[in-house]
Amino acid sequence: MNRRNFITTSSLAALTPGLLKANTAVNVPKGKAEHCILIWLGGGMAQMDTFDPKLLGSMEKPYVKGSAYKSIKTAVSGIEVCEHLSKTAPLMDRVTAVRTVHHNIINEHAIASNFVHTGRQISGATVYPSVGSIVAHQRGAANPEVPPYMLIGIPNVSRGPGFLGSKYGNIYLSDTKAGPNGFTRPEYIDQKRMEARKALLAPQKAIAGEGSILADYRVAQDEALRLAGPGFMKNFELNREPAALREAYGSEFGQRCLLARRLIQDGVRFIEVSHNLGFVNGTGWDTHQYGQKKQHLLIQDLDTAFSTLIMDLEEKKLLDKTLIVLATEFGRPAGFDGAGGRDHHCDAFTMVLAGGGLNHQGGYGVTDKYAEQVVSDPVSIPDFHATIHAALGINPHADLTDASRPVPITDGGTPIAKLFAS
Repeated sequence: MNRRNFITTSSLAALTPGLLKANTAVNVPKGKAEHCILIWLGGGMAQMDTFDPKLLGSMEKPYVKGSAYKSIKTAVSGIEVCEHLSKTAPLMDRVTAVRTVHHNIINEHAIASNFVHTGRQISGATVYPSVGSIVAHQRGAANPEVPPYMLIGIPNVSRGPGFLGSKYGNIYLSDTKAGPNGFTRPEYIDQKRMEARKALLAPQKAIAGEGSILADYRVAQDEALRLAGPGFMKNFELNREPAALREAYGSEFGQRCLLARRLIQDGVRFIEVSHNLGFVNGTGWDTHQYGQKKQHLLIQDLDTAFSTLIMDLEEKKLLDKTLIVLATEFGRPAGFDGAGGRDHHCDAFTMVLAGGGLNHQGGYGVTDKYAEQVVSDPVSIPDFHATIHAALGINPHADLTDASRPVPITDGGTPIAKLFAS
């Protein structure tokens, strides 16, 4: 390398951290998963109360720092989970609780949620795409008749396509029975009336110039009308499933997980499912104050749906093809606040992977006696994203394009190598 090239390369590396690493990355593992179901535990799941149990504390005054519940053994020797994950415990050989996820983003829900969804901090006017939109961009739908990316929850910019554009955004719904918002046709509009409306709209659509905002709207409207047909909408008829299976999935959240399974069967590539839209315990996973007292209800609800989803996918020979992710914006400290709840904590927390054809470990990484600090095998958010992408056969170091500027898919993330070992 001559002097000029050395200076140029060094300057680029200094100005764009991770770029040199991305361009020189080798031996990136390539998984065989075809789909991803990301279950979002908004609010901040307490790691020591779920998948990384530690010294037992007490939620009763005088409060004692530590786990709120007893731990139980699992299918993997040396790996334990909390007692309220009793249905998941026998399945932990299909699961890896990544216990050493961490970030240094301010412990505020919106900012941390954006970081976990996009893998990047907010930066000027740039809006970065979510992991779901990147998967949609890189892989598309497995079936051209369905959208590549769906959200069962409330949409926001953190879950959006960012600079990739609306084509890679999500189709969303918050009611499993009604289906995607705006797709369900009112009963008084029959097919004949629907065709008349399309004919009335056709001349207006025809005058939209290519590349214009109206043209983009036309494309989106055509796609919505197509998806609103019986072919795609049949996925939302959960009564087609056996009653015993629907009952096994449990609550409304469980029914969302069942719907996610139906959608990936039909070819949707990436689905995000939000948990606890109704704030069962009063605070959701944000267990400040008195929310901690009923946190066990959330964990039991998650346990029922998560374990059933794993077994349902396995029985249908879809588990190795489907990566399940439990994600949250941060964890909680082991100590209790004045009302017996827990605050926010980002130095070490747990996110979970299941299925997807990975070499599961039961648990990965070690934290201290209170699950508050990483002891070994730290995993950054870009690393966690890189693991998801690699499992889906996507090179986490490949470049996206933002107005002619290359942006690596992850910010220098490295997949967890152990999960891809044969």
